[in-house]
Amino acid sequence: MEQQNREHILVCLSASPSNAHIIETAAKMAKAFDAHFTALYVSTPEATSMSTEDKDRLQRNIALSERLGATVTTVYGDDVSFQIGEFARLSRVTKVVLGRSNIKRRPFGNKPLTDRLTAIAPDIEIHIIPDHAAETKFTRAIGGLSRKILPDWKSILITIGILAVATGIGMLFAYLGISEASIVMVYVLSVLLTAVFTQNYLCGAVSAVASVLVYNVLFVEPRFSLRVTEAGTYVTFLVMLIASLVTSGLASRLQYTAKQSAQAAYRTRVLFDADRLLQQQTDCEELLATMAQQLVKLMDRDVVVYSVENMQAKVFRADGSDGKDFDADNAKRLLQSNERELEADGTLYRSVGIFDRVYGVVGVRMGDRPPESLEKSIFQSVVGECALAIDNIHSREEKEQVALKARQEQLRGNMLRAISHDLRTPLTSIAGNADCLLNNYGKLDDDTLKQLYSDIYDDAQWLYSLVENLLSVTRLDSHVELNFTCELADELIDEAIRHVHRRSNEYMIVKDVPYEPLLVKVDTKLILQVLVNLIDNALKYTPKGSKIVVSAQSTTDGIKFSVADNGNGIPKEDKEKVFEMFYTGNNAVADSRRSLGLGLALCRSIVAAHGGVLEVSDNCPHGAVFSFVLPQG
Repeated sequence: MEQQNREHILVCLSASPSNAHIIETAAKMAKAFDAHFTALYVSTPEATSMSTEDKDRLQRNIALSERLGATVTTVYGDDVSFQIGEFARLSRVTKVVLGRSNIKRRPFGNKPLTDRLTAIAPDIEIHIIPDHAAETKFTRAIGGLSRKILPDWKSILITIGILAVATGIGMLFAYLGISEASIVMVYVLSVLLTAVFTQNYLCGAVSAVASVLVYNVLFVEPRFSLRVTEAGTYVTFLVMLIASLVTSGLASRLQYTAKQSAQAAYRTRVLFDADRLLQQQTDCEELLATMAQQLVKLMDRDVVVYSVENMQAKVFRADGSDGKDFDADNAKRLLQSNERELEADGTLYRSVGIFDRVYGVVGVRMGDRPPESLEKSIFQSVVGECALAIDNIHSREEKEQVALKARQEQLRGNMLRAISHDLRTPLTSIAGNADCLLNNYGKLDDDTLKQLYSDIYDDAQWLYSLVENLLSVTRLDSHVELNFTCELADELIDEAIRHVHRRSNEYMIVKDVPYEPLLVKVDTKLILQVLVNLIDNALKYTPKGSKIVVSAQSTTDGIKFSVADNGNGIPKEDKEKVFEMFYTGNNAVADSRRSLGLGLALCRSIVAAHGGVLEVSDNCPHGAVFSFVLPQG
């Protein structure tokens, strides 16, 4: 609510010598009211004939408004009051600051600017600042009028050529007996074409007057003189002159509007492309390069970008570039100054960042052609979009890191809870059996002693398997590089079977490997851990007397290892869950010593580190098969 009620002050930009004083006054008002501050420049068709001095002064005024914290905006149109009023109304401006020279009554009784603004936006306050240089501006404008409106030689030749062609067509029409009205239309068309091809209003006006005179001399009786015998001819001349002047003026304005519309459409399309391309990138370096390429398209200037990580320059050249190098010291100076922009050595530098986070610096070569207000606004917009895209990437990475740490903390907590719960049973059993042996050793028969020793050994083996899994998980978590060696698949299976639980004598474990040797390139210790876990898992979750087949065979992708059992199998809904960490299932065959659920999750991680995938499938007619493929040695 506070933001909606905040004041918004608008100052109008111009090339007036006193406009700097008006901007400073508006900036003081914005600071006093703690208001939004906007500087608006209305570009009219007359702006194309602005002198170099006025253009330079306008650019200085724009730069001044930016330094004072204003948001510079450029709009295009013929009616200055309408453009200011509409912008103020749509942007919820509360106060407009004008110079006194802007409010003088226009010729032909037009209302002053303040009256027209009040009619368009009646709720806006208008503040008038005395313009002491208004008279100087008017005098200098009169002196420079001839320089602004006089056409160049090319426009003069085009005007003469079109008028000559129109006269030739008119003489042809007269020879063929075509009506004079058609000849008048030919001259009106010539005036319209003159306005289109010369881009100078004076040429159109001169063409209109010349067309009337030539038509009078060549096609009105008495010919070859300026005398007129019929009174109605004066009406024809007057209508012809007015129509020619109106069409010339309309053509000039339409041409200016079409040019500005084409430029705006092109820049809008490039801006949309820039936004789309920036959103597609996922790397900061690529984002900076994409931004530079779009700026070259938009501004047709050389662009350089620096990343704060290495400050290495990447230069993107425009067509017709002079190939001049950029000075990286200027970019470093901008970073050290904590400013947003720096102009040095004919280059405009701007930092790419949001708030106090800076990700790079972009520089645009200005040379002898300083950027216009619209160009500068587009430049700032593209840089802002790039900074926002980079900031989104960093924010996403930070969120991923936070989420990863949260998952790690959750896994760590689950592991500690599981360890504290599951170690209690075997440790209690070992301690109880050891206490029984210490206190009753001479009273126990051989069978009882053997059973106690066997229980202690089984519990110790279970603890050993648990510690091995925990160490393997820790090793994979720390991203230790794997130690690959070439091993025989037959020897790996034999070693794994020797390491399984002592209860294996109650099962039928079968090795199935071909006669020819099969070499695999693996980290031996980790793959042994996989095979031991898979065999031990089959022993744990199948009834006594079950058959377990450990096999290896050559395939087109590598060496395929499988551990198959003929137990009860795994339900379809549990086939993916069994690979989740800490998932133990609800198989009634397993003994009372609950597993941590690390085995299969660890096996899948180890196989993935070797470039394979651990999968589970059904073993016909019943049972489960765990298989994975390793690269050949």
